[in-house]
Amino acid sequence: MIGRGISIGCGRGVQPVAGRHLPVDEQFRLLKESGVYDHFDRMPQPGQEEAYLRASNRHGIPIRTGLWSYTAGKDEALLCSNLAMCKEAGGECHNVMLYARHAEGRPVTDEEVVAFYLQAWEAGERLGICIGFEVHIYMWSEDFRRVNRVADAVRGRGIPFNFVLDHSHVLLKLDNPEEQDASGIQEDVERGRLVIDPYEEGNVVDDWIAQNTAVWLQMRPVSPAGPKNLGEMKDGGTWGRACQYPFKKPAPGEWFHPWHAYRVEPSKEIVRRVLRHHKTHADSRLRWITTDMLDMADYGGGVKYSLWEQNVAMARWIRDTWRQIEQGD
Repeated sequence: MIGRGISIGCGRGVQPVAGRHLPVDEQFRLLKESGVYDHFDRMPQPGQEEAYLRASNRHGIPIRTGLWSYTAGKDEALLCSNLAMCKEAGGECHNVMLYARHAEGRPVTDEEVVAFYLQAWEAGERLGICIGFEVHIYMWSEDFRRVNRVADAVRGRGIPFNFVLDHSHVLLKLDNPEEQDASGIQEDVERGRLVIDPYEEGNVVDDWIAQNTAVWLQMRPVSPAGPKNLGEMKDGGTWGRACQYPFKKPAPGEWFHPWHAYRVEPSKEIVRRVLRHHKTHADSRLRWITTDMLDMADYGGGVKYSLWEQNVAMARWIRDTWRQIEQGD
């Protein structure tokens, strides 16, 4: 662990090549032997629950965090079932990813998001599981303007708002009108009412960090105005969104685009800011960090570089960066 009890984990990116899924025991073995991970960020998959628990015990790598995607108006019972599974697996935090559309097919309202949060909070409290809501594409929070509204409404009930900060989904929209339009924020960004550039004063990420709501930080590099994933098409015949940029330079033939180190820097800088906040604020609520190089179409589906090696490189960088911050470098 680093800092005051921050656990570093890796999820479905324990893959040498995108699309090649290793046996569960092998994934836990790699996590242990890497020497850079404290836990597995993965909900035991349906039908493999016992395999996950056996491998966790065998290799001494706990399953501390995990996520699942939910639809309001349909998945309330599933939420409670998954929280119980988290408890059984020894989990500490469940990332609740709530889709932007209700089961009725319409956009989910802020009030419905708050209601889902309150249900998750109450169920988690009974089980001793922390819950968090993530900023993420396809979810209610893809419109960043909603995050503070929901957080304020939750806090208005006397309950803390637990945030899962995935800065990649903010950087994805920087200098990208198509992505801004996907969540209806383009006009506000152009008029300066919503600042998404992390190097500009008053930007949304700095605001979230200052609110001290982040219990979990996810790191996956995304380049502003970065290239779409040409390794895998989505349903409908469109290329994957630009939700992943390699952390370290791929070898020749491993990727579809030129790689430039400067494009990774915004992601690194946001992680530095979160870690500095944790060091300088005794009341920091940050407890988990995960590295998230993934193999889905919007991320790294079809790529040839090793997702696992990229994740390990990020975990090492996080640990090195924390040591530098602790030493005042």
